[in-house]
Amino acid sequence: MKDKKSVVGFRFAWAGLKAVMKKESNFQLHLTATAIVIAAGFFFHLSLIEWAVILLTIGLVLITEMINSVIERIMDFTQPGYDERIKEIKDIAAGVVLVTAIISVVVGALIFGPKVMQLL
Repeated sequence: MKDKKSVVGFRFAWAGLKAVMKKESNFQLHLTATAIVIAAGFFFHLSLIEWAVILLTIGLVLITEMINSVIERIMDFTQPGYDERIKEIKDIAAGVVLVTAIISVVVGALIFGPKVMQLL
């Protein structure tokens, strides 16, 4: 019985991931950036540690974008009309994604910057 619940839970999780990939343009943008970074990682032959840092950073950006989407949907559901307090909640959630994205750019620059400089 427990295995069946795990499979159902996985199905729900997969449905949620598909929903965010299909409906959230910012998530799609992050996925495009992810593909570019992974391609660059293969091109520059990243070390295992570099891959670990890059993948953790990508994961953090995608996770924060998903959490932001959840917060926005909850706020829209609970308060369909405009409310300054809801706007602030949504702005803060978006700010979390922005901070994570900025950190990811810095991490990317630290890892890929010296490799790009060697090519020049």
